[in-house]
Amino acid sequence: MKQAVFLYNVRSGKGRIARSVERICALFAEYGYAVRPQAIDFAADPFEGNEGIDLMVVAGGDGTVNFAVNAMRRRGLDIPLGVIPAGTANDFAGALGMSRDPLEAARQIASGEEDRVDCGRVNGTYFVNIFSFGIFTTTSQRTPDSRKHRIGKLAYMIEGVKEFRSMHAVPLQVVADGEAFDFNSLMVLIFNGETAGGFRLARRSSVKDGLFDCLMLEKRNFLRSTVAMGRYLMGGNPKIVRHIRAQRIDIVSTVNEPTDVDGQPGAEFPLHIECLAGALRMRCPRQ
Repeated sequence: MKQAVFLYNVRSGKGRIARSVERICALFAEYGYAVRPQAIDFAADPFEGNEGIDLMVVAGGDGTVNFAVNAMRRRGLDIPLGVIPAGTANDFAGALGMSRDPLEAARQIASGEEDRVDCGRVNGTYFVNIFSFGIFTTTSQRTPDSRKHRIGKLAYMIEGVKEFRSMHAVPLQVVADGEAFDFNSLMVLIFNGETAGGFRLARRSSVKDGLFDCLMLEKRNFLRSTVAMGRYLMGGNPKIVRHIRAQRIDIVSTVNEPTDVDGQPGAEFPLHIECLAGALRMRCPRQ
């Protein structure tokens, strides 16, 4: 039988994943996998002793997937991954087409096909969905887990409202695939995936195109910047929202603004960000 590890976050999905461990492992056994369940320990390396497995199944949100990917890449491994969405937004799992039902997602992984998808890297740290900085971008880091588990995505919105009080510009020098420009930013979103917090902001992004979709909101007065972002969310193209597609982006700033990578604390400036085409082997639903 093929060997697999089921890595799960006991706090994800309001504990539903922890209650489904036996059923998920039994389902994989039907498809020829001997699965060993392993509760995640963010202080330990999940690939310690698991270097020769055929599949790592990760149940959790984007942060949990990010943790597994970085642990794997640090060891130089290229093991197929499967994702069972069990977080608050599950943006990366959504880009892969995974079901939100844990057992159905497990079935999609076990009966699916392997595909190569892109991965981002910023200053040596890998990310699967989004790298960002500026207003609203570190909201997920500050939102208490208890609130996320209780009210879901609404918890992010409540926390995000508080950021209006500290709204400020970040002066940037940017080089995107050789094109250099200066930008006075309020927010920068660099997508490998397609959505952020469940909102589809990167309209043309794909995890299989070898490119980032980058959105940059220019700092103007409070009202104009807010209206422009609202217009963009409604499908418009306001001039102060700059959109670029690039494989490599270098960013320098006089401000060491906090950054976010898949909902976790990110890299410090200066930033070297690159899209690694086809860097991850993922088990995806059959087309």
